[in-house]
Amino acid sequence: MAAPLSDSDKRKQISVRGIAGLGDVAEVRKSFNRHLHFTLVKDRNVSTPRDYYFALAHTVRDHLVGRWIRTQQYYYEKDPKRIYYLSLEFYMGRTLQNTMLNLGLQHACDEAIYQLGLDMEELEEIEEDAGLGNGGLGRLAACFLDSMATLGLAAYGYGIRYEFGIFNQRIINGWQVEEADDWLRYGNPWEKARPEYMLPVHFYGRVEHTAEGAKWVETQIVLAMPYDTPVPGYKNNTVNTMRLWSAKAPNEFDLQEFNVGDYIQAVLDRNLAENISRVLYPNDNFFEGKELRLKQEYFVVAATLQDIIRRFKSSKFGCRDPVRTCFDTFPDKVAIQLNDTHPALAIPELMRILVDVEDMEWDKAWDVTKRTCAYTNHTVLPEALERWPLHLFEKLLPRHLEIIYAINQKHLDEVAALFPGDVERLRKMSIIEEGDCKRINMAHLCVIGSHAVNGVARIHSEIVKHSVFKDFYDIEPDKFQNKTNGITPRRWLMLCNPGLADIIAEKIGEDFVTDLSQLRKLLDFVDDETFVHDIAKVKQENKLKFATYLENEYKVKINPSSLFDVQVKRIHEYKRQILNCLHIITLYNRIKKDPSKIFVPRTVMIGGKAAPGYHMAKMIIKLITAVADIVNHDPVVGDRLKVIYLENYRVSLAEKVIPASDLSQQISTAGTEASGTGNMKFMLNGALTIGTMDGANVEMAEEAGQDNLFIFGMRVEDVDALDKKGYNAKDYYDRIPELREAINQIRDGRFSPGEPDLFKDIVNMLMFHDRFKVFADYEDYIKCQAKVDQLYMNLREWTKKVIKNIACSGKFSSDRTISEYATEIWGVEPSAVKIPPPNIPRE
Repeated sequence: MAAPLSDSDKRKQISVRGIAGLGDVAEVRKSFNRHLHFTLVKDRNVSTPRDYYFALAHTVRDHLVGRWIRTQQYYYEKDPKRIYYLSLEFYMGRTLQNTMLNLGLQHACDEAIYQLGLDMEELEEIEEDAGLGNGGLGRLAACFLDSMATLGLAAYGYGIRYEFGIFNQRIINGWQVEEADDWLRYGNPWEKARPEYMLPVHFYGRVEHTAEGAKWVETQIVLAMPYDTPVPGYKNNTVNTMRLWSAKAPNEFDLQEFNVGDYIQAVLDRNLAENISRVLYPNDNFFEGKELRLKQEYFVVAATLQDIIRRFKSSKFGCRDPVRTCFDTFPDKVAIQLNDTHPALAIPELMRILVDVEDMEWDKAWDVTKRTCAYTNHTVLPEALERWPLHLFEKLLPRHLEIIYAINQKHLDEVAALFPGDVERLRKMSIIEEGDCKRINMAHLCVIGSHAVNGVARIHSEIVKHSVFKDFYDIEPDKFQNKTNGITPRRWLMLCNPGLADIIAEKIGEDFVTDLSQLRKLLDFVDDETFVHDIAKVKQENKLKFATYLENEYKVKINPSSLFDVQVKRIHEYKRQILNCLHIITLYNRIKKDPSKIFVPRTVMIGGKAAPGYHMAKMIIKLITAVADIVNHDPVVGDRLKVIYLENYRVSLAEKVIPASDLSQQISTAGTEASGTGNMKFMLNGALTIGTMDGANVEMAEEAGQDNLFIFGMRVEDVDALDKKGYNAKDYYDRIPELREAINQIRDGRFSPGEPDLFKDIVNMLMFHDRFKVFADYEDYIKCQAKVDQLYMNLREWTKKVIKNIACSGKFSSDRTISEYATEIWGVEPSAVKIPPPNIPRE
């Protein structure tokens, strides 16, 4: 089989079609050389590949900056309503390729780098991922920033500039080992420090109540230094800003406490303040009630709100002096979106500013706050909901505790008026949870303090309304909405799968890049033999390329004609990687029992990080790698079954594996995955989904037709019924011989011969404490996987289903999601206005 085209060659093909645009190649070369010699002060003869990467990054950045400045000037002049997206996570990945794509510079840069005798793909690989997120929530925020810029919204992302992002994962002897992600080690060419906008953030202290009102005094101050990263829209010259805060100790920090002259210790203690932005907490869907985490949450909120208010006061008609002193129009000019409960403190902080600093009357301040803030819920798992101990709050944020008490009292008074004597309802709806340790329920604070609450897929939003926040929904049903998640087609199709983007553009034109619903036109070509062949060919090229990557990285040779069966996501019991593992063991046992039988060859790839303190998740990784070790070295199996653990799964690895995948595993227990966005990326890139009716899988099945996905297992109502009846794993173990055999093998050390008891915790959990009911779905899952095998043997029919999936994935663009947020929550309209580029004089 011929070697696959490189991404660079594919991009050149696309460039000729005009998708990537034509730039001035000579100008790019000249700029590259100028940066190499003068910005980096390098002798051409001793430059390293990293120097070449930085020279290219600065060249591309030059094209960004003029548009960035012009966009911000435009916002000052037009004074639109501004959107502030507050998130503790922005999982951006790499920036270079995305920026070239959105600015239409890809062809010019490709050609210039080629003429200079360099390899574009090698330079792109040098860039560190900006891994400032754990998984879905942080990556969603990144996709949203791309869409907000592409739709011409005056939007800002606000978060923390973590010095260390999500840890790098190494697999050593089958175990996960964490290493610090020192992503800033070589500098970050995409950010701009803005010390002129540094702001103070207060902690600790006490509250004085005076005739003039409450005063928060004797606080400790940490400075918030902003770093701005430009976020370009797709070919519309709009460049928005992501502003991330870094903690800095003030110069006078603690010096007064060292009256014995311990100057050295005082300087060393500055670290305590600066630790706030040191590291991302690596928990996904799990709440960790640490003081440092609460500090991070308040730090980003306090700095951001000061920034928002400064901009609100000074941005009328382009004036930079404070001209607005009245806050009546604040909700008309400002929308704050809380990405989960992590930035929930924006609600009491805005109240504190309006009441204590701006002297606004309480009820009016509350009205302004509610009309400004909106809240997105991302999970229904109880262990993920933030509930902060009261004593911690009292110590760290004493004034905010008072404000939360006052908010809660007014809220409970309103509930009591509606439901007189219903004490149980009051208890369930209170922000303050009683008990041995009183806690503040941040989700309740968000619901009460926002004008809109949304889930992230239709099934999830229904669970939010009828289960998680049922009592709140009963009182204010109009507040609750659904906003099904989406992904940006720029990164998740054009950037990562240029070959597929090209053949789609040939058939239906290029408008799908900003209007993904256009993909429906592909339904006309489902029976076009040439198109079916072309789609299959692109997939095979992607598989060959990824097989080469795996061979280089893992020293394992895999069969590129095998079915690439992929499950990549955070490792968590509810995502049920164990169910996948049981299928692998079942397949293995079948091959061993009947080696002469024809089996559809499979390469099963599982990847994802486990939270460092999550014992069961780490055991699951060890089990998968142990099973892989046995399966991959069994000569009877050969290349009919291979199992690979994809180490250090991250955005840049997702961009490689997703286009090469045949089968996407989305197998969470129904009612547990809020939405998922990986499922959408696989669908858009031509993988078929095997999954439960959970999260956005439900809407994917609706769009493409359930017969074009492999749907199995319990529905939400089945899970509820099983909960009522009582789930007994042993019933399934006794009844299903293949399941019993697999569990016995795990229990008896078949996959850990040197340590027979290694997996006893996993077996014990599955048999007696499995909240996510793996055994209940095992039988249906195995049958469904047999249907996968059957269809895969008919490449033509398989590819036709692939085309239907791609054609029906248009709904899952983040452009659609953001358009809905804009019109239904933020009260703004997307704009098709193209800001003039920097080389064209302004009117």
